[in-house]
Amino acid sequence: MKKVPTRRPRARVVRDEEPLPEYDFRDGVRGKYAAAYAQGTNLILLDPDVAAVFPDAATVNEALRALMVIARLQKHPDAPVSPVRKPASPRRQPHST
Repeated sequence: MKKVPTRRPRARVVRDEEPLPEYDFRDGVRGKYAAAYAQGTNLILLDPDVAAVFPDAATVNEALRALMVIARLQKHPDAPVSPVRKPASPRRQPHST
């Protein structure tokens, strides 16, 4: 007769409904950054070796725009070389507190 392994019952975790004191959101403002986020904030996490080459976002954007030109020339070699248009930077509004 084969022995059937028995499973131990999992310990039940009792969660306290009260948040810890360091999570005090009484003075928080709901949706404080929602408008800025909705305008198209786009964060991309770079691997450490890539981030070491680019000191800031402007340098990353410049390199990617150059790559876009190269890719376009690869796809259409007879196309005139024109730089990729740089979109207008949105003006940041100060957050009211």
